[in-house]
Amino acid sequence: MSNGQYLSKKDLLKPENMIFLYSRGAFPMADESGEINWYLPETRTIIPLQRFNIPRSLKKFLSLSDFQFTYDSETLKVIEECSKRESTWISEELITAYNGLIALGHLHSVEVIQNRKLVGGLYGVTYKGAFFGESMFSKVSQASKCALVKLIERLIEKGFVLLDVQYQTDHLKMFGTEVISFEQFNHQLEEAYKKELTFS
Repeated sequence: MSNGQYLSKKDLLKPENMIFLYSRGAFPMADESGEINWYLPETRTIIPLQRFNIPRSLKKFLSLSDFQFTYDSETLKVIEECSKRESTWISEELITAYNGLIALGHLHSVEVIQNRKLVGGLYGVTYKGAFFGESMFSKVSQASKCALVKLIERLIEKGFVLLDVQYQTDHLKMFGTEVISFEQFNHQLEEAYKKELTFS
């Protein structure tokens, strides 16, 4: 992929090229026309795995809820649910491309189950010791926040170094997000790539 600048946009969606771009800090998004572009912001938002925050009210809710959690059991369904918004960057073409990452073992999900139904979840891409969070959804109150708690617990359990969430939002800020420069982000990528880890 040394000549990646000469690849067509379709070639950039091949699994091996996608994971190369993710590993360099880029991520794809479809615009309103469905055209997929890759982005590399000057700043990046992360949830530091050694000093994150879980709001007290969320801890209490989680301890009393009837939610059940699974990993990688309904990954495509999670992605499809995340795409069901009035304005979405998750196009059908991108969902098809994600299938290739699932096949390579680089795309993973957390599912929130209530009364045997999928009511929330999130998904992202892994490479070595890094998890690149992509999107989440919630059909009932607090489901996506609880999925994020379970993701953080899973990443710590498995020894992951970096949890990238791309952009700052009020929804994520409560978890202790930090906005860092791309130079700092690159340093964290280097640290994450010293580990060979699996999510499942």
